[in-house]
Amino acid sequence: MRKFLQIAGLLFLILALSSCGAYYNQPTGVQKARIAEDTKLTSILKELPAPASPIVVGVYNFKDQTGQYKSIETGSTFSTAVTQGATTILIKALEDSNWFTPIERENLQNLLNERNIIRTTRQEYLGSSEQNQRMSPLLFAGMLLEGGVISYDTNILTGGVGARYFGVGGSSQYRQDRITIYLRAVSTSTGEILKTVNVSKTILSQAVDVGIFRYVSFQKLLEAETGFTKNEPTQLAVQEAIEKAVEVLILEGIKDSLWSTAEGPEKNKELVDQYLLEQELEASTALYEREFLKHDYRHTMNAAAGVAYVDGDFSSGIVDYNFELGYKYRFLPGFSLGTSIQIFRLNSTQETSHWWISESVLVEYNLLPHDRLAPYVFAGPGFMLFADNDPALYLQKFDTFFQMKAGAGLEFAVSDRISFTANGAWNATFSDKIDNQISGRRDDFYFTFAAGINYHFGSKKTKLKTNK
Repeated sequence: MRKFLQIAGLLFLILALSSCGAYYNQPTGVQKARIAEDTKLTSILKELPAPASPIVVGVYNFKDQTGQYKSIETGSTFSTAVTQGATTILIKALEDSNWFTPIERENLQNLLNERNIIRTTRQEYLGSSEQNQRMSPLLFAGMLLEGGVISYDTNILTGGVGARYFGVGGSSQYRQDRITIYLRAVSTSTGEILKTVNVSKTILSQAVDVGIFRYVSFQKLLEAETGFTKNEPTQLAVQEAIEKAVEVLILEGIKDSLWSTAEGPEKNKELVDQYLLEQELEASTALYEREFLKHDYRHTMNAAAGVAYVDGDFSSGIVDYNFELGYKYRFLPGFSLGTSIQIFRLNSTQETSHWWISESVLVEYNLLPHDRLAPYVFAGPGFMLFADNDPALYLQKFDTFFQMKAGAGLEFAVSDRISFTANGAWNATFSDKIDNQISGRRDDFYFTFAAGINYHFGSKKTKLKTNK
């Protein structure tokens, strides 16, 4: 009983330490209304340098163009997946930036009706003179902002982890959705589309639970569970995406000299340089927020060191040395063809220890060729030579053996040219003579494990043409 309580306590402690924010802020009562939260982009918009002159813009409708409804497990719903108030969010972002003067266009008919009421009332009670009826003219927009929410992708990434031991365990699950918006600026004088920008934002949902279900004695059951679920608000995700789109629109306009800051060319250049650097970083980031590497070089040299272990007729195999040199040519982003030379020693017993040389032709497939950390698999045929010079060994009469190699590994790129690798391989020899003992009907085989370094090279004229 004490042991199980210790395990349960440890699991509860892990839960509490890993998710303090959500777990210790559970709603236990009615909460009062509060001012809406700002996002990280709100402060960035407010801190932008002042414009040379604010731009009068009109927003007629910035709407949800996905038409999606919330998905539920028990049936259908008429509640939309995306907020229908994106126009209001965009107008608020334009105000926060201080670069734009938004004018009312979403409910223009209401505004015109109210002006007619004012004009009629003045005519009736103040007389029919033109001076009494005159009202301030409406501002007209020099630019219209159009677009909307064009995509809401659910479950683009899901997963979880869990463990249970004798009725005590816990699990964690997550789900990631993504929302994408487009924003375009249109000149009202010519109808020309001045700029179009698009922004994506992920939406994260998490669930964590820990529980214990255990009979502690006869007819006595201990059961306890706790957990939480945390969902990122869709409205805040839409708000952050729209604010980012407004920021990008401002910077794109500065870059193309459509408008300028009040501080002039020097400040403009500083903002554009920062924006171009951000663009470069974003261009090297793939869909799942992983850094995208070009890996343009076709040729790779490899050196590695590790261990080798024979699995033959003896049960007393000993781990020994293994050294590797290799070369490969990458003819497609994920596929390479190469050769590998290994020098290794196999210890079947304390007395039976021999050096070997092997050479293999390998086909390698890299599962994520443009990621910094990527798994890969390889396989291919080869042969191995008996390298010892002991004339008393009968194996020197059969000193060449055909083999088949298959394995997997991980590659971590530290730069365009340098990467580190770790791999393991299974080697079938199709012979029972490798351990110097012929016994039974099973052929001998051996394992190798190595860690090494890759050097990528080749003329840039021969680099691979890859697209993100």
